[in-house]
Amino acid sequence: MRILVAPTAYRGTLTAALAADAIAQGWRRAAPHDQVQTLPLSDGGEGFVDVLSSLPGARTLATTVRGPLGGEVPGVVLLLDGPRGTVAYVEAAQACGPALLPAESRDPWRTSSHGVGQLVREAIAAGATSVVIGVRDLLCNDGGYGLWCALAGRPSPDDGLPAEPQHEVEGLDWLGDLRRSLIEAKVELVVATPDELPLLGLQGTSAQQGPSRGATPEQAQALERRLGALVDAVGRVVPGPTDLLTGRRHRVDKLAGAGAGGGIGYAVLVLGGTVQPVGEVLAAALDLDDAVAACDLVVTGEGRLDWASLRGRVPAVLGETALRHARPVVVIPGQSLVGRRECAAIGVTGIYPVADSITAVPRAMADPAGSLTARAERVARTWSPAPPSASAPGTTPPG
Repeated sequence: MRILVAPTAYRGTLTAALAADAIAQGWRRAAPHDQVQTLPLSDGGEGFVDVLSSLPGARTLATTVRGPLGGEVPGVVLLLDGPRGTVAYVEAAQACGPALLPAESRDPWRTSSHGVGQLVREAIAAGATSVVIGVRDLLCNDGGYGLWCALAGRPSPDDGLPAEPQHEVEGLDWLGDLRRSLIEAKVELVVATPDELPLLGLQGTSAQQGPSRGATPEQAQALERRLGALVDAVGRVVPGPTDLLTGRRHRVDKLAGAGAGGGIGYAVLVLGGTVQPVGEVLAAALDLDDAVAACDLVVTGEGRLDWASLRGRVPAVLGETALRHARPVVVIPGQSLVGRRECAAIGVTGIYPVADSITAVPRAMADPAGSLTARAERVARTWSPAPPSASAPGTTPPG
């Protein structure tokens, strides 16, 4: 069989490339008769740029930007020339990802998206007419204010946002100028993310992701109030688009994906950009449709398969793509919190978690690559048993 191995990163343990190699190694051990092709994918977080770096004609621009708390960190912008101009790919995690700070040092009141804006600015300066920003679970919770400041060439406050954003309306006049300059320069900004959460509310970024950024419940409520004040201030300077049917202004902060990356989605939407599912963005860039059509079986995986995986993330995109071509998809996650029935709706045929019980988790974490390889080897024996030997009784020699 022709096997397409296309996992995303197993967060905290394996990059997408390492995971793909581990699965491919296990598969080849059990089924050396198969043709195995690897295609590492990304959910918009760490490794977003790496999975695209093998595209023909891709070139990189190395730079240094501000980290989540102000120190300098290295960053890379990926540039790709095409018929419609130069597309740049930016990995927001390089400037504000969870790997940059240990859990005890995280402070969502102070962390800033300024470095992400610097990466975008470098991309525009290099001639990009379209900038795609991979976003997933960042440490910042500033509504993208730091990103705006960086694009406008302005300093960001040390505490992520102005102390009283509702009193900064006059000081935000430059935001309208920034939006107009991007539109006039015909620069398209795109946030590529699996997250569909809005900016504010019980399903918003502060409530849902504040704890992972180090916020207590009380701090999450304070962050929510601060973002609400920012939205009010921005709405007076850069009003949202008007609904042609009702004549009312759209609430940009309520759009799906506005809360991605602590509000980077909102910041890009205010500037006239868009938010798109990261799986669809990568599928188009990597010709995923053709790769799936050319194989007999798709093998994917991620650290934890949960309900969020069923919408917009790599397993869902692969499942939907495979459905169009009538190809089976199996998932080898680190852990699985959903069943086969739920996954069948998105085209996933089988689920084979590395750790199939709570007690198995420490053992799998002790050797993530080896555990993944061993699990892939067992899955391969199920899906691609060795062909009968030519010398076995009852078989017909080839030819």
